[in-house]
Amino acid sequence: MGRGFQVGERLLFLGVDGGGTRCRARLADSRGAILGEGIAGPANIRISLEESMRSVCDAAGQCLAQAGASFPDPVAACLALAGASEPREAAAAQSAFAERFRRVLVTTDAHAACVGAHRGEDGGIVIVGTGSIGWAVHGGRSWRVGGWGFPVSDEGSGAWMGWEAVQRTLRAHDGRTAWTPLLRRVSQAFDSDPHAVVRWMGSARPRDFGRWAPLVLDHAGHGDPAARAIMRLAAGHIDAIAARLAERGATRLALMGGLAAGIEPWLSTTTRARLVPPAGDALDGALRLARVGVGASGVRPLAKTCAETLDTGGEGSDPVGCEGSAPVCGNAR
Repeated sequence: MGRGFQVGERLLFLGVDGGGTRCRARLADSRGAILGEGIAGPANIRISLEESMRSVCDAAGQCLAQAGASFPDPVAACLALAGASEPREAAAAQSAFAERFRRVLVTTDAHAACVGAHRGEDGGIVIVGTGSIGWAVHGGRSWRVGGWGFPVSDEGSGAWMGWEAVQRTLRAHDGRTAWTPLLRRVSQAFDSDPHAVVRWMGSARPRDFGRWAPLVLDHAGHGDPAARAIMRLAAGHIDAIAARLAERGATRLALMGGLAAGIEPWLSTTTRARLVPPAGDALDGALRLARVGVGASGVRPLAKTCAETLDTGGEGSDPVGCEGSAPVCGNAR
């Protein structure tokens, strides 16, 4: 077990928002003053814990350097990471990071985003980025919709849009659908060779498919039939997530993620009527959770923070939090 906090120590709080494309970190002191920020590569622990560890350590190291601190300093961290909704992956990440931080809380990026968006109060979010997920906190319980991972889930996300674009390109090559400017652009990226698509697909990750999403959005705005069809389908998936969250009592929804602005005009009037501006982002939520985890003053406690009931049709525990064991991010203390 790691050491606890000592009276008089300079306690720092680290929030990390790790997604399928990038990882952001923010460091604050006990008064909430921002001491440093950092950005690094992907941090989806379901895809690669090792890669996520490197990204988190890189971004956290940038924060600490800006603050004139280092990893041995007492840091309470909340790591909000894509893939942490899977219990096995979350537990592995908890074990891996526990030695680097005096106290660490591993939760999902969606959970932290929801906390940040509603300042810890009840509400829901739908994230549309590389992946997609709906999350709500209502009456002391957390509810999750979707976000089980691409390609079996994450409908309406950037990865899903790219997947649709590549699929339709192959159909156009077969003559099963008409060519459009979007599909020709995708085909040209592979030298108009469908076998190159197959070779690429074998090792492509969600973020690789997600790189096509901005192209889909751009072509949809210019009337491309294939792009517009993809956007209508994507919006339908996001509408369905929002509707399910509303059924759970989350009628105030914040739309978040890198593709939120792009997809919002395509959503139904019912969904758009439920949208509220987020009060903060996942980093704000992660910092709030880090402070709650050590009982910092001036922070409203969240119900069941360290053993929250996650209702997904079954029961689970989320997030994972404790003091612990395995070294990572340089030398152990």
